Formats: sequence, structure tokens, C-alpha cells
Amino acid sequence: MGIFSRFKDIVSSNLNAMLDKAEDPEKMIKLMINEMEETLVEIKASCAGAMADQKKVEKLLGAARTRAEDWKAKAELAIDKGREDLAREALVEKNRLVEAVENFDRELSELDQVVARYREDMSVLEEKLDAARKKHRVLVQRQIQAVKSQKTSQAARRSDSLEAVSRFDRMESRIERMEAEAELDRASRSKSPTLDDQFHSLIHDEKIEKELQDLKSRKQQ
Repeated sequence: MGIFSRFKDIVSSNLNAMLDKAEDPEKMIKLMINEMEETLVEIKASCAGAMADQKKVEKLLGAARTRAEDWKAKAELAIDKGREDLAREALVEKNRLVEAVENFDRELSELDQVVARYREDMSVLEEKLDAARKKHRVLVQRQIQAVKSQKTSQAARRSDSLEAVSRFDRMESRIERMEAEAELDRASRSKSPTLDDQFHSLIHDEKIEKELQDLKSRKQQ
């Protein structure tokens, strides 16, 4: 693809629309920036070449004008000296150089337009490149913020999980403590006689005492 074709594609491209459609916007804009930078280098090189040609043609143009004036002066001198033949030859040379001056002048005008176009293209491309670089910085910052947000969210989820585990552990400990207390209460109640047990013991003791007295009475008879 030629330099002007690439330049035209870059300038006519809609940066935001292309990034919206890209699967990886940061990678896409990096490629675009590289393409712009390479194209800008080529345009600058072409512009420098055109400017060098300008200087060369300017020198040739100046030299041709000087020589044309010189041959004009020689033709006038030949006329003054009565050498019409020499005057005619001098005028031929002068006209050849005048034609060369006209050609150099046209070439220089064309080069002026080319250089002006290169300068304009460089200005447009530099503006486009600056916008792309700013967009890239924004995308990088957004990516950094997204990563930070993701890490914060993950940390929050881990914190919530740890808190849930901690709450479960506390609840489990509380239940185990309640179960232990209930077990101790049951054990305590099993060791201490109940009211029924005490009355049953009294009745049993009375019965034993009566049998004991009956036995003693029989022995005394």
C-alpha cells in the first residue's frame, strides 16, 4: 500500500468506532499508533526529499536566468560590433535558456505544492496521532482501574466468605456450649435425689423399721 493510500485510510478512519468494535481495544489502538508513526516517518522523509529537490531546482533556475541574461548581453554586444551572425547565435542560446527557466519555474511551482501538501499531511497526521495517544492513555487508565476494581471486589468477596465462616464457627461454638451445659444439667439432676425419690425413700425406711420392730418383738417372746 502506498504512502498516500495509507494516509488516506488513517485520516478517514473513525477511531472511536473502530475501538468499539475491537475485541481488544488497547491492542487495536497500539497497532494504529504504530501505523501512524510509520506513515508519519515516511511522509517526513518524502517531504525532506521534495525540499532537497526544491533547493536543487532553485539553483538551476537561478543559474539558467543568469546565463540567459548573459547571452542577451552578448547578443547586444554582437549587434553593436556589427556581428549579426554572432548575435543570432547568442539569441538562440538565450532562448534555449529562457525555455529552461520556464521549465524550472514550473517544476519549482509543482515542488512547492508537493512540499505544502506534505506539510499539511504531517500536521493532520500528527493531530490524529496525538488524539490516538491520548485515547491509548485513557484506555490504559481504564484498564488499571478495572483491574483495581476487580481485585477490590475479589478481596471483598474473600472478606465476606471469611466473615461467614467466622459467624458459623461462633454459632457452632455457642451450640456446643449450650449442649455441654445441658449435659451438665442432666448429670447434675441424675446425682441429686428428686422429690419422688425422697418420699419413696421415707416409705421404704418406714417399712424396714416396722419389719425390724416386729422381728424384735418375736424374739423377745
